Amino acid sequence: MQPRNMSMSGVVDLAAVKAAGEAKAKAEQARAESARQGGSGADAAAAGAVPPSALVIDVDEAGFERDVLQLSNEVPVVLDFWAEWCEPCKQLSPLLERLTVEAAGRVVLAKIDVDANQMLMQQFGIQGIPAVFAVVAGQVLPLFQGVVPEQQIRETLAQLVQVAEERFGLIGLQVDPGAEGAPAAGAAAPPAGPYDALLEAAVVALDAGDLGGAVQAYKNVLADDPANMEAKLGLAQAELLSRVQHMNPQAVREAAAAGPRDPQAQIAAADLDLVGGHVEDAFGRLVDTVRVTAGDERDAVRVRLLELFEVIGSDDPRVSAARTALARVLF
Repeated sequence: MQPRNMSMSGVVDLAAVKAAGEAKAKAEQARAESARQGGSGADAAAAGAVPPSALVIDVDEAGFERDVLQLSNEVPVVLDFWAEWCEPCKQLSPLLERLTVEAAGRVVLAKIDVDANQMLMQQFGIQGIPAVFAVVAGQVLPLFQGVVPEQQIRETLAQLVQVAEERFGLIGLQVDPGAEGAPAAGAAAPPAGPYDALLEAAVVALDAGDLGGAVQAYKNVLADDPANMEAKLGLAQAELLSRVQHMNPQAVREAAAAGPRDPQAQIAAADLDLVGGHVEDAFGRLVDTVRVTAGDERDAVRVRLLELFEVIGSDDPRVSAARTALARVLF
């Protein structure tokens, strides 16, 4: 039964999921070609799968917003402030680089030469180097200063990854260890994946209104391939439609208006906002609710917000803006 007075198209037109996945694949292919022709480490890190070399990048003042702030909406970025004359830096930097590669895409290391980037050094209030910070969803976190034991660094990075994933839904970048070399000219395209039939079945189920069948089809793909972006997007959208399927929109809106601090009322209204195509309203409603709640209630709202991010996709600028707003509320 379709919800009354509710459009099932627009932002959550699930019949377009497959097309969206194909568009994303084409974009990733274009990014990979750009990287092969000399693109920066940050450009490579924006692709779906990056080589290990893209996890450690050199950053300057001119590219800080692009290479750090924007990237931090996808993966935690660790900042290593160093200088050529700094002997402790020569001990710490190689260790940070090694641990970053070992983290396999869960963090990116941005190296900043303080001699060439005095303004950044002043903006961060750095009195001595080496100094290490992190940027998560646009928010700066101080980590440590000076050379510290490897185990302490490992624990710090593990905590950073946990915060990024649990609070902001940042799962990092996919890393392809075999992507270091450029593809041979004229190389044949890789064969189609084994999930086309399941993904097509999910779209057919959605068109037929069989939301449960679509959810199960997407889950079957993800059980074998957890990183499949088309299945993740489709599952998030199918689950959203399942939640709103039997809602009474008028009753949900009235409950939300009567209970601005009621997390469940605001969560339900945000689902309706998104289904209706009001993306900023949905995100803003939940960010505001996170601001006025605490404990388990706040966590429930935050988790739903992360789920709605999945519906729209991490590449959407509205998601990046909402992640930044969420970070301001949480920190």
